[in-house]
Amino acid sequence: MLDLASNDYLGLCADPRVTEGAIAAAREWGAGSTGSRLVSGTTALHASLEASLADFMQAQRALVLSSGYLANLAVITALSAALSPDGVLIVSDERNHASLIDACRLARSSRVRLAIAPHRDVSAVESLLADRTEEHALVVSDAVFSVDSALAPVAELHAAVKEHGALLVLDEAHALGVLGPGGRGVALGFAGEPELVRTVTLSKSLASQGGAILGAPEVIETIIDTGRAFIFDTGLAPPCAGAALAALGVLRNSPDLPARARAAARRLAEIAAELGLAPVPPSAAVLAIILGAADTAVQAREICAKNGVRVGCFRPPSVPEGKACLRLTARATLTEGDFVVAARALASVRDHVGVDVNPTFRQ
Repeated sequence: MLDLASNDYLGLCADPRVTEGAIAAAREWGAGSTGSRLVSGTTALHASLEASLADFMQAQRALVLSSGYLANLAVITALSAALSPDGVLIVSDERNHASLIDACRLARSSRVRLAIAPHRDVSAVESLLADRTEEHALVVSDAVFSVDSALAPVAELHAAVKEHGALLVLDEAHALGVLGPGGRGVALGFAGEPELVRTVTLSKSLASQGGAILGAPEVIETIIDTGRAFIFDTGLAPPCAGAALAALGVLRNSPDLPARARAAARRLAEIAAELGLAPVPPSAAVLAIILGAADTAVQAREICAKNGVRVGCFRPPSVPEGKACLRLTARATLTEGDFVVAARALASVRDHVGVDVNPTFRQ
């Protein structure tokens, strides 16, 4: 089947350079990391990956964990706990990824208050920061929202936290390898600023598994010392670290890959629009085609599968009622033949289920 459901944005998952990186790491370091990072799970390979990630993303330090999910849990819970004696307000975008939502819930305590901000509403964030009674605040947001690739107002959020003495925790999982110069993400202009903490995943553009936190040395040391999701987790397996490091090298040497992934997403959106469907214009490599009812979206996914195309299907509670959608993910390596197959499948969706919804998804 043509895979338009995975997050292999750069098409590197089966790239020989990446798989050879995994193989070489397994031969040198073994199949598993054997323990937590603080006991036996850190190798020279992990240190090399962290140094390369920090350099590529123009951050002061990086810390690698076994998943992007745990990276978000570690950074938010550890920072909230460290700052909680003076009181902490967490401001979270209402459409953040589940890992950010779960992290915020876990961080809540008698000294840590959680406020949910309307989607991409900087004014609401500024009001919450200005009116808070707590000494400290964290603003938490995806950089690219995972359903429809909407971009967060990152520069405005950074300006807001800087003005109000807060920290910005930005998840660049869907931005790394897709957006910014050479795929370095959307926060490159202030990547080294002390009030910015970023998380990334190694399982999308870098075609491996794992996650990382990027930030100031004080932030990284706090997470190493107190972050339960880091301390008590088995370290990232060496083959995954080797694959991610190799993929990062491919990305460095092929700076055209991010633009190709974005162009593929736009091409899929054009195909859907020409067929009379309701695509949300993509900002990154993800394309949402709004179909309305959940059962309609499920039927559309099955129709795509029968036509040889695997797509995602998002429905409540992942999206609002009436906004169920197909979620297509583009790859830099899609061919003309792939677009023909995708067009045939989407035409069958139109013919069998149609579309009768307001295409507006982003609020």
